[in-house]
Amino acid sequence: MTGPRPLHLLAFCGATAWGGAEIVLGHLLAALDERIDVDLLGVDPAVVERLAARRPGTGWDTVPPIRDDRDLGRIWVHRQAMARISPDIVQLNLPVPFADPYTVLSAATLPRVPVIGVAHLPMPMPGPRIARLVRATASHLAAVVGVSSGAAREVEQLLGLGEGTVRVVHNGVPEPEERRAVPAPPGRVVVGAVGRLHEQKGFDVLLRAVAGLPEVHVVVVGDGQERAGLERLAADLGLHGRVSWLGWSDHASGYVRSFDVLAVPSRYEGLPLVVLEAMLGRVPLVVTPVGGIPDAVRDGESGLVVPVDDVAALRSALARLAADPGLGHRLAAAAEVEARRRFTAEAMARSYEALYDEVLARRRFSRRSARSRPRRWR
Repeated sequence: MTGPRPLHLLAFCGATAWGGAEIVLGHLLAALDERIDVDLLGVDPAVVERLAARRPGTGWDTVPPIRDDRDLGRIWVHRQAMARISPDIVQLNLPVPFADPYTVLSAATLPRVPVIGVAHLPMPMPGPRIARLVRATASHLAAVVGVSSGAAREVEQLLGLGEGTVRVVHNGVPEPEERRAVPAPPGRVVVGAVGRLHEQKGFDVLLRAVAGLPEVHVVVVGDGQERAGLERLAADLGLHGRVSWLGWSDHASGYVRSFDVLAVPSRYEGLPLVVLEAMLGRVPLVVTPVGGIPDAVRDGESGLVVPVDDVAALRSALARLAADPGLGHRLAAAAEVEARRRFTAEAMARSYEALYDEVLARRRFSRRSARSRPRRWR
């Protein structure tokens, strides 16, 4: 950060539940330079208060959620709340590019306030009407951020922005928590899986893969709508006693450090934090090459990469690591070096601080240019 005056940042979070995008924002708030004054605005008191707790002294407030484009009163409330806070920069935390479109529109109409949109997971637009609004608004933002190079290119296409215009700021994580014991029989190879129990994560592929690996015990940390279906699949595959379901945990990184291997067989992703936590915790990885994962993990160098939905390839990779612990140690050591260089919370914060300086410098330049233009007299 540069300049004698503290920067006043307003971060908006429209989430009503705690998830990956909110965890990333919390890591960022905790790691930002202490000279930055932060206010938070959101729609869910529990989520916003939890975020504010990551940075002592952070002010926060809530506004009612905007239901649709007919909710003009609430759209105005969002804009007035942001204007009242009078920030130097507004940063919008968007789980997907089309999240909170009317709040984004409200922020974009604030005079002389640069707005940064952070899109965590590229997802197709839900319809042409929202797509038109989101694309029109995106062109008025000071910066749009993607959490990986692949995600940034996808966001450019979704928002109709030029190639290379979406800024890449990789997700970052703090030091991993103290190791937490996981329930697994002694002598088993413990393969962990962390995340929402949703088809996106490909945990069904993992269960099918380990069905052919009797030496493997699976520990699943997470919950979601697919849990019952996954439990039925595990029973159908004869995995009784070989899968532990731990449910949601706020201490997932501690469990990750107790795994012999972390499996991330996702079908699509942004840049999953659990991958970065495993890298920092020196846990061998088997992943799919989706979203931002290739930015972090290189096949045969810092992990093993297998195709999406390929049960045989995933089984083979897990069997390699089970049979050759030395290979896992070598991959995990290289991954830790890479994570400490590029994927810490501090590295993420420094990248955002550089972006803040850049957009503010751009604003100052445009103001000077406007003042220096000759007036035309009739």
